[in-house]
Amino acid sequence: MLALRRNLPRACLRFPGVRGNADVAPSESVSSSLPPPPPPTAAPKLPPAPTKDEPAPEKSTPQARGRQRRRPWPSVRPSISLERPREWNRPLAPGVLPAYDLALEYIQEDSKNLKREVEELRGKIEAAESLPEDKQDMEALRKMRAKADILEIQSEINLPDVRWKARNGLADMNKLVYRRLIEQRWREEGALDLLMERIHQMKVVPDLLAELHPSIDLRINFPEPPPEDIYKRTRVKRKFEKVQPGVFLKPEQTWRQPFLYTTVFHLDTRLYTLLMVDLDAPDPANQTFQTYLHWMQPNIALNTFSPSPIPLTTTHTRWIPPHPQRGTPYHRYALVLLPQAHPTERISVPVPTDEERLGFDVRAFCERYGLDGSKGGGAHMWREVWDETVSKIYRDVLKTEEPRYGRPPKGDPYAQIKSTPKYL
Repeated sequence: MLALRRNLPRACLRFPGVRGNADVAPSESVSSSLPPPPPPTAAPKLPPAPTKDEPAPEKSTPQARGRQRRRPWPSVRPSISLERPREWNRPLAPGVLPAYDLALEYIQEDSKNLKREVEELRGKIEAAESLPEDKQDMEALRKMRAKADILEIQSEINLPDVRWKARNGLADMNKLVYRRLIEQRWREEGALDLLMERIHQMKVVPDLLAELHPSIDLRINFPEPPPEDIYKRTRVKRKFEKVQPGVFLKPEQTWRQPFLYTTVFHLDTRLYTLLMVDLDAPDPANQTFQTYLHWMQPNIALNTFSPSPIPLTTTHTRWIPPHPQRGTPYHRYALVLLPQAHPTERISVPVPTDEERLGFDVRAFCERYGLDGSKGGGAHMWREVWDETVSKIYRDVLKTEEPRYGRPPKGDPYAQIKSTPKYL
């Protein structure tokens, strides 16, 4: 018979006198080899129980340590606007850093000296203007006015509170120094550089105009891209977002005309003409591309305090959504604000028909009505490619059959051979 070994505790395996399937008690030698029991230790001292007035200490857990390290001040910066203005506060209290105190004193003293010089120069200008017209030196007056403007800017441009207000949207555009700071920020901090880079890299200049030197910060807002979920496309209200120059937009985003925001740096009211064109409309007859006019609005009055976005209530030429044709590469869409020859005289432009939109000559139009992009204005551009929305634009807006372009099919040189039987 085979004896079955009983499963014993693992601790019993280190005793040599213990065997499985045995009811014999262990010998005395085995019991004597066991180590003596450890001596009793004193009970650990427990911390005193918290009283009613004293709160219980928190356990040192990761959550508790995270709460202890949390900053007491909010991480979100408070909103600063004209409705909720803030005042500039010096970052250091007086006496903490003597060099900072001396720097502030020097800037304020220099500002006072320049302001006194401006007052003296303004007095000279008033005295020169009070002379009869035949005795006035217009060139000297022009130089004195220009110098007075420069000194006025220099007297306040280094003050910390002036720079802080210009940076946080609290600038008073009536003052020359704030207009100078905001224009300097637009020209030197990358916004204008990005616009000119995209315009020249994508050949908007010279395809549209020979020269284009913007003097107005023009921004456009279109609806954000549609959500990928088809269920949400008709149930979620999309927000309008700022469009960077040169980006790709979907035709569904540009179904409606954009919101135009401008920052103008001149106080006097001047008239501008708005043009929005497609530079890559196909011209099959000449195997090239031509221009298509999508939008036009002449006689737009702009100054520093013009409302933004521009209220275009009476549209001269109705907006037609961009519709890049199927089979063509991406289309470049340029939107320009061109200054008119006479800043205060309105021009009369006939409304072009839908047939005249195709092949619209921008350069001939500018030459005829005295529009010059090299003297200022604003500009913007973006790109689009074909998708299914273009078919809806042709059907619902243009009400014409959608064209389709592409490379002509290549002929099969073996078509005749393939048509004859291989075996007789």
